[in-house]
Amino acid sequence: MEELKNLSEPPEFWKHLYEITKIPRCSENEKKIRRFVKEKAEEYGFNSNRDDIGNLVVYIPSDNGNPSATKIILQVHLDMVCEKNSNIEHDFSKDPIKTKAVEIEGEKWVTADGTTLGADNGVGIAYCLTLMEKISKGDITFKNIAFELLFTVNEELELTGAFGLDGSLLEGKYLINLDSEEDDAFTIGCAGGIRTYGDITIEWEDPSEMLDNIVPLKIKVVGLLGGHSGADIHKPRGNSLKILGIILWKLNQQFDLYLSEIEGGNRPNAIPRESMATIHIKKDKIERAKQFIEERTQEIKDNLGLEEPDLDIIVEKGNVSPSNAVFEKYFTDQLIHLLYILPHGVFSMHPQIEGLVHTSSNFASIQREDEQLKMVNMQRSVSKAGVELSKEIITASFLISGLDVNVHYSDGYPGWEPNFDSKVLKFAKATYEEQFDGEPIVKAIHAGLECGILKEKLPETEMISIGPTIKGPHSPDERLQVKSVEKVWTLLVNILKKFE
Repeated sequence: MEELKNLSEPPEFWKHLYEITKIPRCSENEKKIRRFVKEKAEEYGFNSNRDDIGNLVVYIPSDNGNPSATKIILQVHLDMVCEKNSNIEHDFSKDPIKTKAVEIEGEKWVTADGTTLGADNGVGIAYCLTLMEKISKGDITFKNIAFELLFTVNEELELTGAFGLDGSLLEGKYLINLDSEEDDAFTIGCAGGIRTYGDITIEWEDPSEMLDNIVPLKIKVVGLLGGHSGADIHKPRGNSLKILGIILWKLNQQFDLYLSEIEGGNRPNAIPRESMATIHIKKDKIERAKQFIEERTQEIKDNLGLEEPDLDIIVEKGNVSPSNAVFEKYFTDQLIHLLYILPHGVFSMHPQIEGLVHTSSNFASIQREDEQLKMVNMQRSVSKAGVELSKEIITASFLISGLDVNVHYSDGYPGWEPNFDSKVLKFAKATYEEQFDGEPIVKAIHAGLECGILKEKLPETEMISIGPTIKGPHSPDERLQVKSVEKVWTLLVNILKKFE
């Protein structure tokens, strides 16, 4: 505890954060932290309730028990991402997080020793416990506000807590989420998303009569940066599957090739960094084909510029399959056409928020499973119409391919459309300007947040997300800026006072 003492106001925050770091709380293992919060609520004299999925709600009545008090929801999640460096011995199921205060470029930060800190979203839990304690002691009073403190589970994996929330436990018309990571920014919107799958049945051909004339070559696209398919989709980064598709399409126009394998990418929410294909081409065209690939590679590198300095396209001897089979020629041609035309990247930008992607699609992966090629695409948009439109465009691309393809979809998750006229945003902006003599950044993000799901369950509730500055979340480099803790506490309390 010594390393977290007297770091900044309020001291209760640091006390609670320290207690939280001692409790295992990886995703899907939130029982102990939920029990801890529930017992703290009881200690401070507040009732609580939980739903079937495991979310907890703590109820704090107004100071005078006013039945018509404004109800405000403060929302955080209980779980954390559990990651550690390979040289660190740490059992997240039982070991406490080892915290330490460090100074970086003159700024004081709190971090962990080789593991994630869990500031995401331990800070939110600590703020809520601080509020409980201060209200119970009479250090802060709210005569006309009643609080509903919502602690959700499993945010970091599949957002199952938000999806499974029993909305009947909540009545608040305003919600402040405490899971943002920049102390000068308010988040007021996020993208919804869906995955579109194309399962393509492979058509084979026996090239026995051609074996003396064709040879296999393996083409590999490597060295790309990749990135998050929401946060990085607008950046000029290469998609290894799209680059492979360009090479194969141009090559097929010149040299009339066959394919026998193709794969790339592995996660729906990641821009693929590496891909490969095995082609079969006539012996007398090998050298010309290699030169052709080298020329196209240089064109692609020139197009991507300095953004992808390590991009490389490697051509090496391929292997003949045990059956000597290759993809049937029509199947090869149509598959290559599909790879070339399948959309990837930004569809449109937001008309009101500068720099925000409105709608996008990520061509995420191709993997072979038995006799099928499984393609995964992920669409995101801040609007339902955008998700639907991008999904339909991907679907149409599959259906016009002429291949035997089964198109199906994930359940998806809703977006959170920005409301620039909400009362909670107006109060937050006015408070920031009064307290810190400057203007906050008002933004939305092109990724999924719990608020998108909660907004669908609580459609009449106005929402905003705030939080202290956190760097390197989800990694052992995660750190919490000390001075931003007091800044966001001051901001939060004074926003709430405006509802009085």
